[in-house]
Amino acid sequence: MFQKEVAERIAAKPGTKAYGIISVFIQAYYNIETLFTVNETVFSPPPKVKSTVIRLMRNNVESLDCDEELFQKVVKTGFNQRRKMLRNSVRSLLIEGYDVSDFKFAAQRPEELTVNEFIELTNFIASPKNL
Repeated sequence: MFQKEVAERIAAKPGTKAYGIISVFIQAYYNIETLFTVNETVFSPPPKVKSTVIRLMRNNVESLDCDEELFQKVVKTGFNQRRKMLRNSVRSLLIEGYDVSDFKFAAQRPEELTVNEFIELTNFIASPKNL
């Protein structure tokens, strides 16, 4: 059981306002199902927030198909400036002078990418031509 807003962020789908760092990190390893909302009146004393029960089911991912430390850095860097396009927000992770328009997700914002697309972006940034 989580505060309703936190549960919504965890279960958010790409392209939604609630989708963010926590969504990507948890969805990389778990399938999430929202079960039900718990009204504040069932608690004593009642909190000022609603709660939501979610089910986290471990998926088959043992490890990501990329450098997991770099993956975390890419996701955090992308979402630190969530309204910027990725070509601008992840530029600091590329070698100096590298043309960032070469990568597939250059014109997208971080909330538009799925977990697998973040993995692909991480592999692009880690590729030998960037090192």
